[in-house]
Amino acid sequence: MADSNFVDYIKIFVRSGNGGAGSVHFRREKFEPMGGPDGGDGGRGGHVIVRGNPQMWTLIHLKYARHVFAENGENGAGSNCTGAEGKDTIIDVPLGTVARDAETGELIFEISSGSEEKIIAKGGRGGMGNTFFKTAVRQAPRFAQPGDPGQEGWKILELKILADVGMVGFPNAGKSTLLSVISAAKPKIDNYPFTTLVPNIGIVPWRDNRSFVVADIPGIIEGAHEGKGLGLRFLRHIERNSLLLFMIPVDSGNIKNEYNILVNELAQYNPELLDKKRVLAITKCDMLDSELLNEVSKDLPELPHIFISSVTNSGIEKLKDLLWQELNK
Repeated sequence: MADSNFVDYIKIFVRSGNGGAGSVHFRREKFEPMGGPDGGDGGRGGHVIVRGNPQMWTLIHLKYARHVFAENGENGAGSNCTGAEGKDTIIDVPLGTVARDAETGELIFEISSGSEEKIIAKGGRGGMGNTFFKTAVRQAPRFAQPGDPGQEGWKILELKILADVGMVGFPNAGKSTLLSVISAAKPKIDNYPFTTLVPNIGIVPWRDNRSFVVADIPGIIEGAHEGKGLGLRFLRHIERNSLLLFMIPVDSGNIKNEYNILVNELAQYNPELLDKKRVLAITKCDMLDSELLNEVSKDLPELPHIFISSVTNSGIEKLKDLLWQELNK
């Protein structure tokens, strides 16, 4: 994923179509100059619809098209002709997209499956023609309904990446390096914090032609739930992961303390994240010998853990086995 092409937050203005007006019309024919009412109904205004597209992974196509309108419905006509419905406008989005009201922040819907469609702005109802208002005592109504106006307003579309495993760790913990080793993904890698500025996704092959999806989430720092660092911008991507892979370098000084800080940031952002399964990977273990690794093992958090090195490929296959095992429990 190129940094410039990944857009996971967009604010758009949507306007659905107005409903067409009902017709005031009376049947006038050669042999029936005083026929009854035959005004048709107006057509419904077009909806603005959001549709899931599994081939998409970014909202960049909406970056320069932030005003989305649907067509108005046509007016009714004589001979009880109903006006044509306004054409719906469809917005394709990646799976995992959430729609919110821009003013209130209220959740409108989520798109989680391919071809799933949700209406984000409903078209106005067409007005009734004068035929509708004919009764036994009012046989020649000279009025009809106007069409209802469409809906309009600013909406927010947020993308939450759908992945089986989400990598969680401080900046420069080795997440991108691991992703490049276990999958075909080519994230940007360098020896400084916040190298990763956008989430990266990789498909990890496993035994018997099976696979699972891993997401490299940009590094979290203490205070991320308050917006520090990359903060809230990327914490939301973790909500979609089935399993969290905590990654802490072996030279961090206090692995248990770093783990607790990461867990606290997730809890402060969304307590439900603590219900997800967790695995701990201690990275960069090529730096220590087996005796020192045994010492480190004595003071680790109580969860499934493994020592790995993406440089030497040490423990990589065991890590993949552990992730598959935890995902399928």
